[in-house]
Amino acid sequence: MAWVVLMASGLLEAGWALALKASEGFTRLWPSVWFVLLAGLSFLGLAYALRSLPVGVAYAVWTGIGAAVTATIGMAWLGEGVSTLKIVSILLVIAGIAGLQISTAEPAAAVVTTGE
Repeated sequence: MAWVVLMASGLLEAGWALALKASEGFTRLWPSVWFVLLAGLSFLGLAYALRSLPVGVAYAVWTGIGAAVTATIGMAWLGEGVSTLKIVSILLVIAGIAGLQISTAEPAAAVVTTGE
């Protein structure tokens, strides 16, 4: 469950980053309200996940999801430049997130042999 909450919190991180951009330095009310709401929920989810996941892995996954989603939305809908290097870099972030999740998976039960 911690992984699901952590991934959702990473998506919320992208949401608050985009709301922060839309708030234009907190000069627009509703994007500012969305920023506060989404940031609060994102941090609460991270805090929940940290109860059972290692901090280094959880934080890296949380920020990685937020960064990858934010960068993708920026390129797809906000007119930010697209390049092969940016796309490859986002894919590397996603690969890193997957690797970190795999590295913290519960190990399979060890098989004990009697040596006969």
